[in-house]
Amino acid sequence: MALVVICGQPCSGKSTAAKCLAEALNESECKQTVRIIDETSFHLDRNQSYANMPSEKNLRGVLRSEVDRSVSKDNIIIVDSLNSIKGYRYELWCLARAAGIRYCVLYCDVGESHCRKWNEERRKKGEAAYNDVIFEDLVRRFEKPDRRNRWDSPLFELWAHNDGVERSSIAIVDVVLYLTKKADSKSQDVKILQPTIATQNTRFSEANSLYEMDRATQEVINAIVEAQSQSIGGPLASISIGQGLPNIDISRSVGLPELRRLRRTFIKLTGQTSLSGRPPPSDSNSAKRMFVDYLNRELGTIA
Repeated sequence: MALVVICGQPCSGKSTAAKCLAEALNESECKQTVRIIDETSFHLDRNQSYANMPSEKNLRGVLRSEVDRSVSKDNIIIVDSLNSIKGYRYELWCLARAAGIRYCVLYCDVGESHCRKWNEERRKKGEAAYNDVIFEDLVRRFEKPDRRNRWDSPLFELWAHNDGVERSSIAIVDVVLYLTKKADSKSQDVKILQPTIATQNTRFSEANSLYEMDRATQEVINAIVEAQSQSIGGPLASISIGQGLPNIDISRSVGLPELRRLRRTFIKLTGQTSLSGRPPPSDSNSAKRMFVDYLNRELGTIA
């Protein structure tokens, strides 16, 4: 039914706000399942996750992937993370649009000095806290939401330092009203995002790519197993899998368990790459070519 993106500086009360919002929704007339997706759900350490750009990129990919799997018209998803990059908030907005659900941003607007103080207090209590270098870096790179951007709208602002964070906080009450208000021709302030042809085609393309990759990699595995069975323990020559495709060059016998493990790893790596880079191959030959290159590299036979 809805996607709520919570954003703010590090140690600005986001997790408390997410918990209070979830409790307020559960106590309301909302009949949908409410779920919080955050870093702790995946046992991710905040300092390790933001230690460098690759780690941070991987964190965003993990959260985005989970949101993509979870959004539907039967639940309310609350994304509790920094969500500090406007381009990333745009990606989350696109997921909501593709699902045809409501979307809003809850911004925990707290001054840097107060966030810094709260972070230090957590450290003294032995609670999860950012180290100083990472904290300052995240503060510097934070991109404040702007209600003029469609991916930051509607925007609800929570001043945690001044007003505290409670289920009765004005911003949280406003979010609950927005999410539970009946959408009809009279409620023009309630926006239900509508999927476009582009987003629908993207989802179809992604599903088709996964199908082609699964089928193509299995055909390559089958070709290797058949070639090895025909060699009857003798030396293996290059294994051809089709015209215009690279040969599989293996100098030793490779068991089916190892081949299956390599296949699973390849599919996983390809999926992770598609979260932040180019999409997975959409045709069988491209998938086979990539998988053969991967096998040759992993088996250490490339000249």
